[in-house]
Amino acid sequence: MNTVLILGGYGAVGREAATALTGHPGTTVIVAGRNPGDARPIPATRPMRVDAADPADLARACLERGIHYLDVSASHHVLTGIQELDGLARERGATAVLSVGLVPGITNLLARVCVERSPTSDLRIGVLLGSGEQHGPAALAWTLDGLGQLDGSWTMSFPAPYGRRSVHRFPFSDQYTLPGTLGVATASTGLCLDSRLTTGLLAAAGRPAIARLLRRSKVRDLLLRTLEKTHLGSDGFAVTARSGRAEAAFSGRLQSRATGRTAALLIRHLPTLPPGVGHIEQLVDPFAFLTELAADGFDLHLGRRLPAAPCPLRTMPRWRHSPRMPMRCWPGCTPTWVNCTIPRRTGTTRPTGCLAAHCSPKTWCPRRRRRPSTGPWPRSRG
Repeated sequence: MNTVLILGGYGAVGREAATALTGHPGTTVIVAGRNPGDARPIPATRPMRVDAADPADLARACLERGIHYLDVSASHHVLTGIQELDGLARERGATAVLSVGLVPGITNLLARVCVERSPTSDLRIGVLLGSGEQHGPAALAWTLDGLGQLDGSWTMSFPAPYGRRSVHRFPFSDQYTLPGTLGVATASTGLCLDSRLTTGLLAAAGRPAIARLLRRSKVRDLLLRTLEKTHLGSDGFAVTARSGRAEAAFSGRLQSRATGRTAALLIRHLPTLPPGVGHIEQLVDPFAFLTELAADGFDLHLGRRLPAAPCPLRTMPRWRHSPRMPMRCWPGCTPTWVNCTIPRRTGTTRPTGCLAAHCSPKTWCPRRRRRPSTGPWPRSRG
């Protein structure tokens, strides 16, 4: 008989985790919160009143007694405080799992998949959340507090129907922990919403001056009340990780359901995990775990691979080509560049890039009309 205590179990994430765990025989689920009498009951669970303010103190109390601990927090300072208890956990034979949920959590596993397939020094993660999903006050407050803390924007490719979107860097904890767990130099996590309009508003609110205004108590309280009642967009979500030419994604509906089901699945794996404190990508096999999780109604995309860099002869504007220069590159070429000058049709010259070692180990330049040693020139289109 296993007993699971879910603190904050009456929230959106806690309810999903509790519902998933009650479906397994031999598991007793206790749902705890500050005011369990005011919350809607969850079938097949037991209520309990618990008021725990400091996650690090709670984790220490559990590990001292040899009780496993799992945390779904997305705040870096919270995870750092718990990670310092690794020695205590190993001594008592208990396991503490950090970075559990959608982000961090699923994003960590996708990042590990990409880094193992295509190692690189720069890891990029994109998070697209549905602005139509209802979130609790704590989640909304945490989002407001994160606006304006980090700078940077880039584009990420998400599964259909979202496509390419601009994401804005946001202080999710995975970008701070992944360099240490995966050995990458840098990691960046960006956020966007399914509605392009709300994404634009999010980017505007991230400007330092506006972010400071939003942190004023009266403005903040008014905005939180407005956001609790306003739901623009859908309840879908998608997360994508990119490393080198490797890309992996995970998508579905209801991010709170994804976080809760991730936590419930990991709880069932806890007895098999080694003692100590670790992040999710250090403790489970990403392929097996994500595949099992996707069977619960989500979409997993692990086979995505970015195209190679385009050949310069294909992308070079036609005005840069002399009349006799081929418009097609040599079959199987690799784009390598050297500095040269290609004459324009007007008779002037302009510094640009052209091929080196293209179809041949010897350097050649279209301006010199030097043929590759492996065969004749490909036929020109015109």
